Amino acid sequence: MTDTALEAVLRRDRAVVTAALVVIAVLAWAYVLWLAAYMVMPGSPLPDSAGSDMAGVDMSNMGGMDMGAAVAPGFRAWASADFAFIFTMWAVMMVGMMTPSAAPMLLLYAGVGRKAQADGRPFASTGWFFAGYLAVWVVFSIVATGAQWLLARLALLDPSMATDSAILGGLVLIAAGLYQWTPIKGVCLRQCQAPIAFLTSHGGFRSAPLGALRLGVDHGAYCLGCCWALMALLFVGGVMNVLWIAGIAILVLLEKTVPTGQLIPRVSGALMAAIGTWLVFRAL
Repeated sequence: MTDTALEAVLRRDRAVVTAALVVIAVLAWAYVLWLAAYMVMPGSPLPDSAGSDMAGVDMSNMGGMDMGAAVAPGFRAWASADFAFIFTMWAVMMVGMMTPSAAPMLLLYAGVGRKAQADGRPFASTGWFFAGYLAVWVVFSIVATGAQWLLARLALLDPSMATDSAILGGLVLIAAGLYQWTPIKGVCLRQCQAPIAFLTSHGGFRSAPLGALRLGVDHGAYCLGCCWALMALLFVGGVMNVLWIAGIAILVLLEKTVPTGQLIPRVSGALMAAIGTWLVFRAL
């Protein structure tokens, strides 16, 4: 294959991978927006402004699961369907939030993979790597579901799935802000900011699917180490607060893609800690 032909193929592959990632992210965000629009308190009908035949429908008994009671304190204990619903919500939300920031790594993997195939040295497809990456966030979603259950059990969440305790919210902000300054945050962020350096330090690409899956898990673990504290902030602003979700996703994307080193996390961390301290002292 000539260099010109290879460049054309690589451009096409990058376009295909980019389109696939956009579709995945858009579908995930569409689901999150749908939940934010239609998740209502138990027994409450949808507002007429929702439009379509759904307006006025009582969603408190859809599929045997009360969507509002699953997240609001004081209504009832969670059933297995509630756990499944909340887990799905978290998992899809993580896909929507984290896919854009993983795009540089995935595009690099796809481009190098096509060139390696043209040179007769193929390795496992990008899908295996991406599956390993997402598996980490699926596990995180299980933990987040458990945390939400515990907070609801302790009556520390309001119906919007945000903590109704100013002191707890402030402490979470302080903890997340301080974590932004820790060495482990810096180590994980550097691995996320430099895909080539990550691959070099982890032995390069893998020819076997399981090897690529494990490489994706490794990359996802660094990403989790970089971002888990930011995800905890969802309990401060509201798990279904779309603007809050988007703000955190944008911060994650900026941290990983804007070449400012540790500046963005440290500035944002200082602001979080300052706001958290103010919330705590105001509540005392």
